[in-house]
Amino acid sequence: MRVELMHYTPLPVAAHAIRTCWQSFDKSDQGGPKDQELIDRVGNKYKHASTLEHLVYTFYIQGISRALLQELARHRMASLSVKSTRYTLKELKNIGPFDEEDFQSASRFIVLTGHPQVDRASIKALNNLQTILKEGVSNDIAKYCLPECYKTELTWTINARSLQNFLSLRSSKSALWEIRELSFKIYDALPKDHRYLFEASLHPSADESSGHG
Repeated sequence: MRVELMHYTPLPVAAHAIRTCWQSFDKSDQGGPKDQELIDRVGNKYKHASTLEHLVYTFYIQGISRALLQELARHRMASLSVKSTRYTLKELKNIGPFDEEDFQSASRFIVLTGHPQVDRASIKALNNLQTILKEGVSNDIAKYCLPECYKTELTWTINARSLQNFLSLRSSKSALWEIRELSFKIYDALPKDHRYLFEASLHPSADESSGHG
């Protein structure tokens, strides 16, 4: 799984939006400590969270399963542009079938769980899909037998208010393990001067693999 922050709104934009309400532009320090404190105080402490919607982040997310993609779709205050199966399943046509014990080779196309029985079944499903494609079945029909573990990628845009909600729900120990990993990678990809807005939304990582705690 890889997460890249492609674009984000500078903090002064949110501070400007807040100061618009009181016409206090003369007190701005252009995204410095005063503006950062203002954003946190108004957006978080005073719960005027709509002011955080002026901060928008765009991520390029690669190597996640379609099972995780389904969970991302539940966060409706975000925009998703996803790798198309209609146009990209041809990537399976020119390679041989996968050995059911060769997890490393199969991991190019599927997300592995670490559970051998499940991962072998996923490789079987991948081989079945590959056979169907090579027999000339159209991508639009063949994709109905895609395993949930099949890897995909997307460009994902979300505002700070919705991202706080996402991190709060998806960094929880009760969340799907894969989306929990994604939540910490998204936090790690944020600009360092923005992270303070999201620290209270994070649930500590159990294995500290993302550098949080």
